[in-house]
Amino acid sequence: MRKYEVMYIINESVDAEKRTELIESLAKIITDNGGTVKKTDEWGMREFAYQIDDMKKGYYVVVKFDADQECVKEYDRLMRINSSVVRFMITVDEAPVQEGRK
Repeated sequence: MRKYEVMYIINESVDAEKRTELIESLAKIITDNGGTVKKTDEWGMREFAYQIDDMKKGYYVVVKFDADQECVKEYDRLMRINSSVVRFMITVDEAPVQEGRK
């Protein structure tokens, strides 16, 4: 398993209760496919640098998780078809080990 990080933006029109359910259901996709959610960090509502689909702001969430490639593929597929997710980006979260720098 590799370490990953996903940042996603939830549509601003999703109310707080539905947003909480959505965050939980997106984390459940990872766990249902054999991954492990390590940390969920909600950044909250923030303004965009530019408009996206006539929206000026969205709710930012960052999730760190461990998973295999099949889990990440399924997560990516389901994020793409979720109408409440405005944008998302999955990255590998493995920093190179630096030894003995002087």
